[in-house]
Amino acid sequence: MTRRIPRPPSWLPVDAYILALAATVFLAALLPAGGTAADVAGGASTGAVALLFFLYGARLSAAEALDGLKHWRLHLAVLACSFVVFPLLGLASNGLVPYVLTPELQAGFLFLCLVPSTIQSSIAFTSIARGNVPAAICAGSFSSLAGILLTPLLAALLLGSTGGGFSADSLLRIVLQLLVPFLAGQLLRRWVGGFLTRRKKVLGLVDRGAILLVVYTAFSEGMVAGVWQQVTPARLGALLAAEAVLLALMLTLSWYGARRLGFGRADRIAIQFAGSKKSLAAGLPMASVIFGAHASLAVLPLMLFHQMQLMVCAVIAKRRSRDPETPQDPAESASGALSDPPVTVSR
Repeated sequence: MTRRIPRPPSWLPVDAYILALAATVFLAALLPAGGTAADVAGGASTGAVALLFFLYGARLSAAEALDGLKHWRLHLAVLACSFVVFPLLGLASNGLVPYVLTPELQAGFLFLCLVPSTIQSSIAFTSIARGNVPAAICAGSFSSLAGILLTPLLAALLLGSTGGGFSADSLLRIVLQLLVPFLAGQLLRRWVGGFLTRRKKVLGLVDRGAILLVVYTAFSEGMVAGVWQQVTPARLGALLAAEAVLLALMLTLSWYGARRLGFGRADRIAIQFAGSKKSLAAGLPMASVIFGAHASLAVLPLMLFHQMQLMVCAVIAKRRSRDPETPQDPAESASGALSDPPVTVSR
């Protein structure tokens, strides 16, 4: 009699990219780059970050962004969640030091609160839950765009010396590695935009490969410097508990706060999914620039939060998809609420 191999529950997203990230961390722990290899990996990581932000700039359509401004109240709500409410909760985590979190883990916890929202997974979950998909697309894009400026500025303001010694030199590195390539991509979009659009799959692999390189470099530096000796299983458990509370608070505040602001169901779904999540793709390169040699511990909270948000939001989206059909609100009709087919979650 043939036995069937048990499959994971349909609500549990088994993301191959998360497995690749875990394998990269394991490789860095087993074979960390040191000496000349560390210099080569560091230079390649710097170039990969610059390439990522060049591609971000080259693929962002200014016309689409301006068109999305029509639903400005929703976008302001998502931006407020990402860059006001999240940072305030991150600052409150100072009270968890030193009994729950170490100062280094708390700095990473605060950093994840400063990172912009996701785009692809926000769209996917909004679509599954029958929410306002066009609004989720624009809200995620605006958050990512705003994060290029706001995340480093908030890190300089809130992290201070904890962020790897944030200084004028750090600000210059951010401008050169993040902002300049992004602006270059925007300027050259007229000539390279079509080429990049036709090669989305290849560029997706480039994006992910660059991030894996950043992760390997950061965790290698952490292994060589011995920073992982500071993290115990009890501290990791405490970090996971703190992140679970953070995610629960943001999911609750974004859902019920949107209702208090008068948004309809479809818009509330977009606000909840775009306003409660953080982008691993944007956060990892930024952390490598902001934290430098301290990036390995700084990105750990973000990596854990990323997988947690996928699992929890997948459950919520499935349940919302089973909500009974209700008459569409005028506000939802005006904002173009659609019921697009589900989009694959990848970030």
